[in-house]
Amino acid sequence: MMRKILVFILLFNLTACAELQDVVNNLPQQGGNVLSNADIAAGLRQALDKGIDKQVSKLTQKDGFFKNELVKILLPDELQKVDKGLRDIGLGNLADEGLKVLNRAAEDAVKEATPIFVSAVKDITFDDAKNILLGEDNAATQYLSNKTQTALYSKFKPVIDNSFSKVGADQIWANLIGKYNAIPFTNNVNPDLTDYVTGEALKGVYTMIAVEEKEIRNKVSSRTTDLLKKVFALQD
Repeated sequence: MMRKILVFILLFNLTACAELQDVVNNLPQQGGNVLSNADIAAGLRQALDKGIDKQVSKLTQKDGFFKNELVKILLPDELQKVDKGLRDIGLGNLADEGLKVLNRAAEDAVKEATPIFVSAVKDITFDDAKNILLGEDNAATQYLSNKTQTALYSKFKPVIDNSFSKVGADQIWANLIGKYNAIPFTNNVNPDLTDYVTGEALKGVYTMIAVEEKEIRNKVSSRTTDLLKKVFALQD
């Protein structure tokens, strides 16, 4: 058995870019069973489902964005001085309220994400799974991003726009950004705050999925089902 294991390790190192099924076929059998193509694809689906359920759901809660430093939405870089200026003169609470508006809108929008993610996860093929397993720590997240970004943007933007309209944030920020852009020698900022926050919300969603994917890839304790343990053992 030890000899078979050593042979497998050598083969894996020499053929990292080969077909994953060829690698799987060289695994020592456990109880006469070897992971099938369907098993491997199912394992990747479980990993993504776990990321969506555990991490993305957090973003839909109050302060899911605002109190999460990984994804908190701040002002565009060019307007950071506005935020700093408010805080420097003792108006930190006002600055926070402005940021909360942005983050609350994102929290509302992410509630629209789950059905789109579920559909994308169901479509994972063995070829997709092969590329993901042999890819980077965020390969599954990148797959999901490629499959869902356009649809999510379309879902997120109207929700965020509606959230801004309810509190008048769209008009306030459009006026502020318009005045900033009129200042000579400054780099113009996108006056469409809805577009900006929609993009930041998308980044936040994929950031949190990547957090869970990295955990599953690097920590055996995060592989909470037998299938996850078996499938991700192939990339250890």
